Amino acid sequence: MTLTHLSHSIVLAWGWRRAAIAFAAGALSTLALAPFDAWPLMLLTFPVLVWLVDGAAAGRWGGVIAAFVTGWWFGFGYFLAGLYWIGHAFLVDAHIFGWLLPFAVTAMPAGLALFTATGLAFARLIWTKGPWRIVALAIALTATEWLRGHILTGFPWNAYGYALTGPLVLAQGAAVVGLWGMTFFAVLLFASPAALADDPAYSRRRFVPAVAASALLIALAAYGSLRLARTPTAFVDGVRLRIMQPNLQQDEKFNRGAKQSVMARYLALSDRATGPQQSGMRDVTHLIWPESAFPFFLTREPDALAQIADLLPPGSVLITGGVRPADDLLNRSAPRAYNSIFVVNHDGSILAAYDKVHLVPFGEYLPFQTTLESLGLTQLTRVRGGFMAGDRRRTYAVPNAPRMLPLICYEIIFPGEAVPSNEAPGWMLNLTNDGWFGRSTGPYQHFQQARVRAIEEGLPLVRAANTGISAIVD
Repeated sequence: MTLTHLSHSIVLAWGWRRAAIAFAAGALSTLALAPFDAWPLMLLTFPVLVWLVDGAAAGRWGGVIAAFVTGWWFGFGYFLAGLYWIGHAFLVDAHIFGWLLPFAVTAMPAGLALFTATGLAFARLIWTKGPWRIVALAIALTATEWLRGHILTGFPWNAYGYALTGPLVLAQGAAVVGLWGMTFFAVLLFASPAALADDPAYSRRRFVPAVAASALLIALAAYGSLRLARTPTAFVDGVRLRIMQPNLQQDEKFNRGAKQSVMARYLALSDRATGPQQSGMRDVTHLIWPESAFPFFLTREPDALAQIADLLPPGSVLITGGVRPADDLLNRSAPRAYNSIFVVNHDGSILAAYDKVHLVPFGEYLPFQTTLESLGLTQLTRVRGGFMAGDRRRTYAVPNAPRMLPLICYEIIFPGEAVPSNEAPGWMLNLTNDGWFGRSTGPYQHFQQARVRAIEEGLPLVRAANTGISAIVD
């Protein structure tokens, strides 16, 4: 079968066959993302999307509706396969939330697929014959991906541009055009083979998109190679970081009765010798613990602060996640809390605290809380009333280190929002608890997005995870 015959069979597909083709193309496209990084696969799936839109030609508005439905099925497959790990969060307290698992795993992808559907409907409105329809698709999908990252609280997870960031040399393009520019490039590049199937009698320029895509790929690789070669890694003298990853189970993190065992584990892992030349904490200047590290309020546990003080050498600091009760600032009757990062010095004093600004809906707070709680629903975290959001993102002075920009969990996934416009940090810190994802693709996707933020902002990143991937990115 020739490429032209294949495209015609897809163009003419209708009914459930059309839906199945779109769904399968969307699901297979997720293999282009971490941890698989099989990005050339999109050179097969995105041409299918172009041919499906070609077939949505039953009159102007009929074609728009057909393109909308096709886009929804593609998006549903893409988000269902890419976000299946969401279900694991409902198994942490299965006796409370388990019944919601099938609804969450399908409802969220179904909702996100509306953005893809809108993108294809918009593309169909500006659709043309020949190579320019590839540009129309890139414009439309980039626009709706941007909307997905901003509407309501935004959720730019697994934007198409991440498919081009698996190879480090290609990912450097994010430093120039950002995630949304990479998304435009990705759709343009991956959809370009569709034009090769155009009938030569109607399009003598069918090779133009493929040639342009090849030139784009070469340009990205050339720029990336040059940037990597000309950007030496800068080191800060006198700083010796240690990242501690405890790999606690979620039930341990929420069990107040496990307070002593959790603290003992943290202290033992932090002070462990990691090699013949490494003698525990003696030479460490900055110790990093992950998000929401304790099953207790650190600010109300002087014994825990004393243990931390005993662990830290003179002049060193601990930077750790934790939950900070709101009544430390307001009044003792307030039940709510902040998801925070603390800087603790070797005397056990808390030097600074950052409160998470961008909270996870349904995870850290419950939208329409009064109504949904009356129906028996609560957020996944066991914090009465949910978390409160911090007032704004800011940088912090850390002893013997450049100014730090703290980001908690998925705050790192929002392009253009990470760094305050009026402050210049020297590095980014991302504390996270990827235990919610289980053993799935979720932690790899999360880390991929964090790494791209480091490239976008031109800042080193230190990442400490409870489970998942802890790393230092230059």
